[in-house]
Amino acid sequence: MSTKTRRRRPEARPDEILDAALSVFVEQGFTAARVEDIAKRAGLSKGAVYLYFPSKEAMLKALVEQSAGALATAAERLVSVGAPRDPEAALRGVIFMMITAMTDPDISAAPRLVLTEAHRFPDIAAHYRDRVLETARRAIATLAADGVKAGIFRPVDADMLMRCIGGPCLGHMMLASAFDFHPQDLKEPVDVADALSDLLLHGLKPREDA
Repeated sequence: MSTKTRRRRPEARPDEILDAALSVFVEQGFTAARVEDIAKRAGLSKGAVYLYFPSKEAMLKALVEQSAGALATAAERLVSVGAPRDPEAALRGVIFMMITAMTDPDISAAPRLVLTEAHRFPDIAAHYRDRVLETARRAIATLAADGVKAGIFRPVDADMLMRCIGGPCLGHMMLASAFDFHPQDLKEPVDVADALSDLLLHGLKPREDA
């Protein structure tokens, strides 16, 4: 092990390991990735990696919490602060936050890995559901209730609203990242978010103020 590696601050190592793991997972696929390759990429021994993460699954769970988990928590905070004052602005803010994050490869990589591996690793799927989806569910339920209370939204099923928000954002991420298929006339994330928000809030029927 090099002098540089030995002098590395121990508290920095988990993040370095996770950075290396994400790179290896993306390049090789989660199933094919080896802890030896992750250790080499991080400049550590295999044993040193195991001091922080007992398995590849533990690394992917930590990556989920770094990315999608942090995003869901941030959305919940946005809703708790903004929805009581302006539910529509909070809704638009959540959609903009999701679109911006999902078009960032560093943030969207871990959720994409979970989507491809969830059926083979039910424990990872359960972790994603508990740490990401349940947080998102609480945020959307709060948003829906505040919107009804303010007279801005009509009563709807909160779980279906969650799907109506998350589905298009997830679809946009997959189309852009997997197929390089982008909206022809909407180049910036804020424009995509505004278009999705308008469709969700107003549907396809002509608007009186149009």
